Amino acid sequence: MVTTEDVRYEADGVVMVGRLALPDGDEKRPGVLIAHEGGGLDDFQMGRAARLAELGFVAFALDYHGGGRPLVEEDDINSRCQELWKDPERIRAIADAGLAVLVEHSRTDSARVAAVGYCFGGAFVLELARSGAALTAVVGFHPRLATMRPEDAANIRAKVLVCVGTEDPLIPAPERRAFEHEMRASGVDWRMNLYGRAEHSFTNPSSDHAGRPGVRYDRLADERSWRAMLDLFDEVFD
Repeated sequence: MVTTEDVRYEADGVVMVGRLALPDGDEKRPGVLIAHEGGGLDDFQMGRAARLAELGFVAFALDYHGGGRPLVEEDDINSRCQELWKDPERIRAIADAGLAVLVEHSRTDSARVAAVGYCFGGAFVLELARSGAALTAVVGFHPRLATMRPEDAANIRAKVLVCVGTEDPLIPAPERRAFEHEMRASGVDWRMNLYGRAEHSFTNPSSDHAGRPGVRYDRLADERSWRAMLDLFDEVFD
Protein backbone atom coordinates (compact mmCIF):
# COMPACT_ATOMS: atom_id res chain seq x y z
CA MET A 1 0.00 0.00 0.00
CA VAL A 2 1.29 3.43 -0.93
CA THR A 3 1.33 6.18 1.68
CA THR A 4 1.58 9.86 0.81
CA GLU A 5 2.20 13.04 2.72
CA ASP A 6 2.79 16.70 1.98
CA VAL A 7 6.23 17.99 2.95
CA ARG A 8 6.94 21.64 3.67
CA TYR A 9 10.46 22.87 3.04
CA GLU A 10 12.19 26.11 2.12
CA ALA A 11 13.72 27.00 -1.21
CA ASP A 12 14.21 30.24 -3.14
CA GLY A 13 13.23 32.19 -0.02
CA VAL A 14 9.70 30.78 0.12
CA VAL A 15 7.94 27.76 1.60
CA MET A 16 7.53 24.96 -0.90
CA VAL A 17 5.07 22.11 -0.43
CA GLY A 18 5.91 18.86 -2.18
CA ARG A 19 4.28 15.44 -2.21
CA LEU A 20 6.14 12.41 -0.83
CA ALA A 21 4.96 8.90 -1.74
CA LEU A 22 6.28 5.77 -0.05
CA PRO A 23 5.95 2.15 -1.15
CA ASP A 24 4.82 -0.56 1.20
CA GLY A 25 7.41 -2.00 3.59
CA ASP A 26 10.26 -0.47 5.56
CA GLU A 27 13.36 -1.34 3.52
CA LYS A 28 15.39 1.23 1.62
CA ARG A 29 14.33 1.72 -1.99
CA PRO A 30 15.63 3.75 -4.97
CA GLY A 31 14.44 7.33 -4.93
CA VAL A 32 12.88 9.35 -7.75
CA LEU A 33 12.64 13.14 -7.69
CA ILE A 34 9.82 14.55 -9.85
CA ALA A 35 9.70 18.11 -11.23
CA HIS A 36 6.25 19.24 -12.36
CA GLU A 37 5.23 20.98 -15.56
CA GLY A 38 5.40 24.76 -15.83
CA GLY A 39 1.88 25.26 -14.52
CA GLY A 40 2.72 23.96 -11.08
CA LEU A 41 2.18 21.08 -8.69
CA ASP A 42 -1.41 19.93 -9.16
CA ASP A 43 -3.20 16.66 -8.41
CA PHE A 44 -2.08 15.07 -11.67
CA GLN A 45 1.57 15.90 -11.03
CA MET A 46 1.35 14.59 -7.47
CA GLY A 47 -0.28 11.43 -8.79
CA ARG A 48 2.96 10.63 -10.61
CA ALA A 49 4.67 10.25 -7.24
CA ALA A 50 2.05 7.74 -6.11
CA ARG A 51 2.34 5.86 -9.39
CA LEU A 52 6.10 5.48 -8.94
CA ALA A 53 5.67 4.44 -5.30
CA GLU A 54 3.35 1.67 -6.47
CA LEU A 55 6.31 0.37 -8.47
CA GLY A 56 8.52 0.31 -5.40
CA PHE A 57 10.26 3.69 -5.55
CA VAL A 58 10.41 6.39 -2.89
CA ALA A 59 9.10 9.35 -4.88
CA PHE A 60 9.07 13.06 -4.09
CA ALA A 61 7.28 15.58 -6.30
CA LEU A 62 9.01 18.88 -5.60
CA ASP A 63 7.43 22.31 -5.81
CA TYR A 64 9.22 25.11 -7.68
CA HIS A 65 6.60 27.86 -7.54
CA GLY A 66 5.80 27.87 -3.82
CA GLY A 67 2.93 26.91 -1.56
CA GLY A 68 2.30 23.63 -3.40
CA ARG A 69 -0.24 25.38 -5.59
CA PRO A 70 -0.34 25.62 -9.39
CA LEU A 71 -0.31 28.96 -11.17
CA VAL A 72 -3.55 29.85 -12.92
CA GLU A 73 -2.80 32.55 -15.47
CA GLU A 74 -0.80 31.68 -18.58
CA ASP A 75 1.10 34.98 -18.38
CA ASP A 76 2.16 34.19 -14.81
CA ILE A 77 3.38 30.75 -15.83
CA ASN A 78 5.39 32.09 -18.75
CA SER A 79 6.84 34.94 -16.71
CA ARG A 80 7.88 32.67 -13.85
CA CYS A 81 9.49 30.06 -16.09
CA GLN A 82 11.34 32.64 -18.17
CA GLU A 83 12.61 34.35 -15.02
CA LEU A 84 13.98 31.06 -13.71
CA TRP A 85 15.43 29.90 -17.03
CA LYS A 86 17.68 32.97 -17.15
CA ASP A 87 19.21 32.00 -13.79
CA PRO A 88 20.53 28.40 -13.89
CA GLU A 89 22.03 28.64 -10.41
CA ARG A 90 18.63 29.54 -9.01
CA ILE A 91 17.01 26.58 -10.77
CA ARG A 92 19.71 24.27 -9.45
CA ALA A 93 19.30 25.53 -5.89
CA ILE A 94 15.53 25.00 -5.97
CA ALA A 95 15.93 21.52 -7.44
CA ASP A 96 18.65 20.66 -4.95
CA ALA A 97 16.37 21.60 -2.05
CA GLY A 98 13.81 19.10 -3.33
CA LEU A 99 16.52 16.50 -3.83
CA ALA A 100 17.60 16.96 -0.20
CA VAL A 101 14.08 16.13 1.00
CA LEU A 102 14.19 12.90 -0.98
CA VAL A 103 17.69 11.66 -0.13
CA GLU A 104 17.39 12.52 3.57
CA HIS A 105 14.33 10.32 3.99
CA SER A 106 15.09 7.11 5.87
CA ARG A 107 13.50 4.93 3.17
CA THR A 108 15.62 6.33 0.32
CA ASP A 109 18.70 4.52 -0.90
CA SER A 110 20.80 7.62 -1.52
CA ALA A 111 23.16 5.71 -3.80
CA ARG A 112 20.28 5.02 -6.22
CA VAL A 113 18.45 8.23 -7.04
CA ALA A 114 16.94 9.45 -10.30
CA ALA A 115 15.29 12.74 -11.26
CA VAL A 116 12.51 13.08 -13.81
CA GLY A 117 10.90 16.24 -15.08
CA TYR A 118 8.06 17.27 -17.35
CA CYS A 119 8.02 20.31 -19.63
CA PHE A 120 9.87 23.08 -17.73
CA GLY A 121 10.41 20.56 -14.95
CA GLY A 122 12.59 18.75 -17.46
CA ALA A 123 14.81 21.84 -17.57
CA PHE A 124 14.96 21.67 -13.77
CA VAL A 125 16.27 18.12 -13.61
CA LEU A 126 18.69 18.69 -16.49
CA GLU A 127 20.10 21.74 -14.71
CA LEU A 128 20.34 19.70 -11.52
CA ALA A 129 22.37 17.13 -13.45
CA ARG A 130 24.59 19.88 -14.93
CA SER A 131 25.37 20.99 -11.38
CA GLY A 132 27.08 17.65 -10.74
CA ALA A 133 24.39 16.33 -8.39
CA ALA A 134 24.77 12.71 -7.31
CA LEU A 135 22.08 11.30 -9.57
CA THR A 136 22.05 7.89 -11.20
CA ALA A 137 19.62 8.77 -13.99
CA VAL A 138 17.82 11.83 -15.33
CA VAL A 139 14.74 11.71 -17.54
CA GLY A 140 13.07 14.64 -19.27
CA PHE A 141 9.61 14.33 -20.84
CA HIS A 142 9.00 17.01 -23.51
CA PRO A 143 11.64 19.05 -21.61
CA ARG A 144 13.22 22.40 -22.28
CA LEU A 145 16.61 21.32 -23.60
CA ALA A 146 18.30 24.70 -23.96
CA THR A 147 20.50 26.06 -21.20
CA MET A 148 22.42 29.22 -20.43
CA ARG A 149 25.38 27.06 -19.32
CA PRO A 150 25.97 24.21 -21.82
CA GLU A 151 29.58 23.85 -20.73
CA ASP A 152 28.36 22.56 -17.36
CA ALA A 153 27.26 19.31 -19.01
CA ALA A 154 30.82 18.19 -18.20
CA ASN A 155 29.61 17.85 -14.59
CA ILE A 156 26.84 15.36 -15.39
CA ARG A 157 27.23 12.06 -13.54
CA ALA A 158 23.87 10.53 -14.46
CA LYS A 159 22.70 8.63 -17.50
CA VAL A 160 20.38 10.95 -19.40
CA LEU A 161 17.18 10.21 -21.31
CA VAL A 162 15.06 12.86 -23.00
CA CYS A 163 11.73 12.04 -24.65
CA VAL A 164 10.59 14.53 -27.28
CA GLY A 165 7.76 14.74 -29.79
CA THR A 166 8.86 15.38 -33.36
CA GLU A 167 6.06 17.94 -33.79
CA ASP A 168 6.74 19.84 -30.55
CA PRO A 169 6.96 23.55 -31.51
CA LEU A 170 8.55 24.42 -28.16
CA ILE A 171 11.49 22.03 -28.69
CA PRO A 172 12.36 22.51 -32.37
CA ALA A 173 15.00 20.54 -34.24
CA PRO A 174 17.75 23.19 -33.78
CA GLU A 175 17.32 22.97 -30.00
CA ARG A 176 17.51 19.18 -30.19
CA ARG A 177 20.70 19.39 -32.25
CA ALA A 178 22.27 21.86 -29.82
CA PHE A 179 21.48 19.49 -26.95
CA GLU A 180 23.03 16.60 -28.87
CA HIS A 181 26.20 18.63 -29.39
CA GLU A 182 26.26 19.56 -25.69
CA MET A 183 25.95 15.94 -24.59
CA ARG A 184 28.49 14.61 -27.10
CA ALA A 185 31.04 17.32 -26.33
CA SER A 186 30.90 16.46 -22.63
CA GLY A 187 30.98 12.68 -23.03
CA VAL A 188 27.64 12.16 -21.33
CA ASP A 189 25.92 8.76 -21.45
CA TRP A 190 22.72 10.01 -23.06
CA ARG A 191 19.87 9.05 -25.31
CA MET A 192 17.08 10.97 -27.02
CA ASN A 193 13.83 9.25 -27.95
CA LEU A 194 11.78 10.96 -30.65
CA TYR A 195 8.09 10.16 -30.93
CA GLY A 196 6.66 10.67 -34.39
CA ARG A 197 3.64 13.00 -34.67
CA ALA A 198 3.72 13.74 -30.92
CA GLU A 199 3.39 17.37 -29.86
CA HIS A 200 4.21 19.21 -26.65
CA SER A 201 2.95 17.94 -23.28
CA PHE A 202 2.16 14.54 -24.78
CA THR A 203 2.16 12.88 -21.32
CA ASN A 204 -0.67 14.96 -19.85
CA PRO A 205 -4.29 14.17 -20.85
CA SER A 206 -5.41 17.66 -19.84
CA SER A 207 -3.21 19.19 -22.53
CA ASP A 208 -6.01 18.52 -25.02
CA HIS A 209 -8.02 21.21 -23.24
CA ALA A 210 -5.25 23.81 -23.33
CA GLY A 211 -6.49 25.27 -26.59
CA ARG A 212 -2.95 25.90 -27.80
CA PRO A 213 -1.57 24.80 -31.18
CA GLY A 214 1.17 22.22 -30.83
CA VAL A 215 0.04 21.07 -27.37
CA ARG A 216 -1.71 17.69 -27.35
CA TYR A 217 -1.88 14.46 -25.39
CA ASP A 218 -0.61 11.37 -27.19
CA ARG A 219 -1.43 8.08 -25.49
CA LEU A 220 1.11 6.00 -27.40
CA ALA A 221 3.95 8.47 -26.84
CA ASP A 222 2.96 8.71 -23.18
CA GLU A 223 3.05 4.95 -22.69
CA ARG A 224 6.20 4.43 -24.74
CA SER A 225 8.15 7.16 -22.95
CA TRP A 226 7.08 5.82 -19.54
CA ARG A 227 8.36 2.36 -20.51
CA ALA A 228 11.61 3.93 -21.72
CA MET A 229 12.04 5.55 -18.31
CA LEU A 230 11.43 2.25 -16.52
CA ASP A 231 13.86 0.52 -18.84
CA LEU A 232 16.55 3.03 -17.84
CA PHE A 233 15.69 2.53 -14.17
CA ASP A 234 16.08 -1.22 -14.62
CA GLU A 235 19.52 -0.57 -16.09
CA VAL A 236 20.85 1.81 -13.44
CA PHE A 237 19.12 0.43 -10.33
CA ASP A 238 19.91 -3.24 -10.99
